[in-house]
Amino acid sequence: MSAGFSVRVLGSGTSTGVPTLGCECPVCTSDSPRNHRTRCSILLQHRGRHILIDTATDLRQQALREGIGHIEAVLYTHSHADHVNGIDDLRAFSMKNGGAIPIHGSTVTIDSIRRAFRYIFDDAVASGYRPNLETHIIDGPLNLFGLRIQPVPLLHGHNLCLGYRIGPFAYLTDCHAIPDGSKRLLQHLDTVIIDGLRFRPHTTHFNIPAAIEAMRELGVRRIILTHLNHDVDHERHSRELPPDAELAYDGMRLEFGEE
Repeated sequence: MSAGFSVRVLGSGTSTGVPTLGCECPVCTSDSPRNHRTRCSILLQHRGRHILIDTATDLRQQALREGIGHIEAVLYTHSHADHVNGIDDLRAFSMKNGGAIPIHGSTVTIDSIRRAFRYIFDDAVASGYRPNLETHIIDGPLNLFGLRIQPVPLLHGHNLCLGYRIGPFAYLTDCHAIPDGSKRLLQHLDTVIIDGLRFRPHTTHFNIPAAIEAMRELGVRRIILTHLNHDVDHERHSRELPPDAELAYDGMRLEFGEE
């Protein structure tokens, strides 16, 4: 039994964001708001609690745009810069909470975060100058505020990345392959937000055709493509996608009732 929850796409863009700095291509110079993509992240909302998946580089901008006033927990997919570099923006939320925000990730991810942001975990640094965070290693399913969350190992180049399944929904960003063991965790899904960088092949990310094929093999009804680069024009390419696939966009919202 999964309690009702909602998903908000905070960022749907690749590591450079879109527009990409210095680029004058048609997508980067487009007036369409759905071609303006901040770095990849989503927000889970459940029983009044907010759970971030990744602290994207653009977290402050995303939180202001979406009116996010509090964060109760963070789940990390991996430690690449575009997915963690907004971590200092948690400082305002931890100060408002009056206590530590729990952050969850694999051993490799948490170790990397603790090294890269040593000042956050250094008690010699004055508390007003760093977020108050409490690290937790993911070694199996989590229960956060009554929401059951299943971590799903994914292959991202030579690295492992974690996707997350919540009831009929899964978030699978930054991956180019799904191990057989993880496919068993992804049965009977309704909706998946999945890495689909571009149409051309890539060595560490699914491209759009491969992402759609992988999700069809799992029987997913609704396939939403994220981590999009500036090769992808939202309006034009949305018309060219098959009926079971669509492009994510910043601010997109999904609702899931109790099952």
